Amino acid sequence: MSRLRDRTNVLTRPEFISLSQPPRKEPDPRRRGGGHQEEGGGRPSEGAPNGGMKEERWPEQDCMQLNPSVRGIAINSLLAIDISLSKRLSVCMGRQTGGKQTGGNPLSSMVRLLALSGHFLPWILISVISLWSSNTAAGQEVMINLLMALVLDLMTVAGLQKLFKRQGPWGLPPGFLDYIAMDTYSFPAAHASRAILVSKFLLNHLVLAVPLRILLYLWALLVGVSRVLLGKHHLSDVGCGFALGFLHFSLVESVWLDAATCQTLLSISTMSWTGPSSPSAP
Repeated sequence: MSRLRDRTNVLTRPEFISLSQPPRKEPDPRRRGGGHQEEGGGRPSEGAPNGGMKEERWPEQDCMQLNPSVRGIAINSLLAIDISLSKRLSVCMGRQTGGKQTGGNPLSSMVRLLALSGHFLPWILISVISLWSSNTAAGQEVMINLLMALVLDLMTVAGLQKLFKRQGPWGLPPGFLDYIAMDTYSFPAAHASRAILVSKFLLNHLVLAVPLRILLYLWALLVGVSRVLLGKHHLSDVGCGFALGFLHFSLVESVWLDAATCQTLLSISTMSWTGPSSPSAP
């Protein structure tokens, strides 16, 4: 009779066995991602410290901040405007068409030449050649202090760029000349800082006519703008570079090396310093 009862019971058929078993307990999705737990609960997670249960993480801890501060909104808005304007102004950046690099704007060659005039190499060569060819103590004093200002600007800007590591508006890789001048990142703009430093230095220590003084200021401004037109820097990078150039100029003026110190440095560098003369023997 029992066998006959089992045959007539539909719950004993294979397709209905799952109906007669208790439902399995689904794993808690909040506990996923930790160590492996055996079925039946009770065992601690292998990745949990001290053999204890892994700490649960509630959905409220993973939610996005929906009420940012006014300061955060203002900073993010300014950064977005800065990036958008910088990309729109980079009209001389080369474009990729058909796998070839095009020149972009017809004025790109002139803009690149203008940007090259603010590079570190031309000015360090001009300073060294002028120092070597100068025969007056006043001229050598100016050139040595200019060399000191250029080295200070180079090291400071390179350190800040390594610290912030901000990419340009288009993420362009640095070129060969950029690697030489350690100008591998975007913030702050090294060309803008150097142009303001050199222009202020020349205006303060050279007697120039008014048209030349205006052209020198205009050159410094255009050097900074050229880096934006080439897609290398943001507008904020150039603005901070200008401010940093003024700061470097003020710092060099405050620690100015006088003529005697410059002559001593020149004597040491040329190995011609003989020291104080010893008294002659009787």
